[in-house]
Amino acid sequence: MTKPGSEPNTIHSPADIPDDWFSWKEKDLEAAETVARPSLSYWSDAWNRLRKNKLAMAGLIFLILLGIMAIIGPMLSPYSVADQNRPNQFMPPSMDHWFGTDSLGRDVFTRTWFGARISLFVGLMAALIDFTVGVIYGGIAGYKGGRTDSVMMRIIEVLYGLPYLLVVILLLVVMGPSLTTIIIALSVTGWVGMARIVRGQVLQIKNLEFVLASQSFGTKTPRIIRKNLLPNTMGPIIVQMTLTVPTAIFAEAFLSFLGLGIQFPYASWGVMANDALGAILSGNWWTLFFPAFFISFTMFAFNVLGDGLQDALDPKLRR
Repeated sequence: MTKPGSEPNTIHSPADIPDDWFSWKEKDLEAAETVARPSLSYWSDAWNRLRKNKLAMAGLIFLILLGIMAIIGPMLSPYSVADQNRPNQFMPPSMDHWFGTDSLGRDVFTRTWFGARISLFVGLMAALIDFTVGVIYGGIAGYKGGRTDSVMMRIIEVLYGLPYLLVVILLLVVMGPSLTTIIIALSVTGWVGMARIVRGQVLQIKNLEFVLASQSFGTKTPRIIRKNLLPNTMGPIIVQMTLTVPTAIFAEAFLSFLGLGIQFPYASWGVMANDALGAILSGNWWTLFFPAFFISFTMFAFNVLGDGLQDALDPKLRR
C-alpha cells in the first residue's frame, strides 16, 4: 500500500487501490477547476462583496425605492403640492390623506414626495459638481506636482479654512433664496474635500510603470489623467460622492428650515419641518414625523452605503 496522498506505482486489482485514492483525485480535480475558473474583475468582485453587506444593501434598496417614489409619488395623489383647503387642516392620516394634512390643509403625502424630489436633486447636483471640479482640480495638482501643486493646494487651504455654512448663508442672502442659489452655494467650497482625496490618490500612482510608459510615448496630460489615473482612483471618489449627497441634503434641509431655502409654493423636507414646528406642540405629530423620518433615514442609508462601498472597493480586502 502507498502512503496517503500519493498515487500507487502499479494497480493490478481493485484490492491494490488505496482507500483515499478516489477522494485524493476528487480534491485534485476541484483544485484544477478552481485554477481554471476565470477570475472576477475588480468591479465584479466589489459588487459581490457589497452584496454580502446586508446593511449596505438595505440602504441601497431604500434609496432606490425613495428615488422611485420621488418620481411617481406625487402622481399617486389627487392633490397638488400647493393646494390649500383650510377646512381640512390638521387631518390625521386616513384613506383620503395617507400622511394627513398640515396647517393649511395641504396633503402631506404629496408634499413629502415632492420634497424628496427637491432634496435628492440638490444632493445629486451638488455631488456631481463636486465630482467634476474636485477631480479636475485635484488631478491636475497631483499630477503636475512641484510649484503648480503648491500654489493650488494653498488655494484649497484658504477655501477649507472658510466656515462652510457661513459662506452658504451669505451667498443665499446676497443672491436670494432659490433652488439654483442653493446648489451654487453648496458647491462653492464643497469640492475641496474631493480635490484633496483625488490629489492624494494621484500622488500615489503617478510614478507607477503604466503611467511612466504613457509619458514615454508622448501622451498628453489630459489623456493620462483621463485614461490612466482616474480609473484607478474611482473607488475613493465613489465613496466620497456617497458621503457628499447626504451632506448636501442635510444642508438644504437646514437652510430651508431657516427660511433660506425653497420658497412657496414648492416644498422640501426642511420647509415642511419648519412649517410643522408650531403644529407639533398641539399634538399634530404627523406634520413633522414624515419629513423628519425621511431626512434621517436618507442620510443613514447614504452613510451605510458609503461605508459598504469603502469596504467593497478597498483593494487590500480583495481575495
